[in-house]
Amino acid sequence: MADARIIHHDSDELIPISALTQYAYCPRRCALIHIEQIWEENRFTAEGRIMHEHVHEEGDESRGDVRIERGVALRSLKLGLTGKADVVEYHRQPDGSWQAFPVEYKRGKPKPDDSDKVQLCAQAMCLEEMLNVSIPAGALFYGKTRRRLDVDFDETLRQETQYVAKKAHELIESGQTPKPVYAKRCESCSLVAECMPRTIQKKRSVESYLKRMLDET
Repeated sequence: MADARIIHHDSDELIPISALTQYAYCPRRCALIHIEQIWEENRFTAEGRIMHEHVHEEGDESRGDVRIERGVALRSLKLGLTGKADVVEYHRQPDGSWQAFPVEYKRGKPKPDDSDKVQLCAQAMCLEEMLNVSIPAGALFYGKTRRRLDVDFDETLRQETQYVAKKAHELIESGQTPKPVYAKRCESCSLVAECMPRTIQKKRSVESYLKRMLDET
């Protein structure tokens, strides 16, 4: 993996934590949202938004040795990120201290890529910087399976999160939207009509073919 060394950002350089999820899923989608300010909601994004709103509205509570805070504001000057955690649980330890444990809610099911894990790890790293603590793990709750997926914040995931944060910053600061590359995931993307991956990619293929024919003649 490329250099992912952390630098400090000014408060006016922060980007949303969600931009990391978008970048890890598809850099072009990240650019369409955060550079071109394009957003279209479909059934999947609407269901996700409603789930997040419902979680945040439930309020804080305590359950024995677990304290639960919802809609927790996050910030990291090291990663250059700002956002909110759906839920941060604090688990009482045998010595009486409290261990933070972030939980992110997702409407669907676990993804084959690390985009959700990167988002959760970024939340944990924000909390570590804010609270001056170490957070070894968290969880992703998926609405479709109604199950939690435990996530260990090991060194590999932390380095990937730092790298994605760095690349997302570079992309947004460049102001340049990457060209589309069609993949199966495009069909469930709420921006597929705006992105036009098949149309643009086909046009590029035709242009490339014509140029090659002209070069040969």
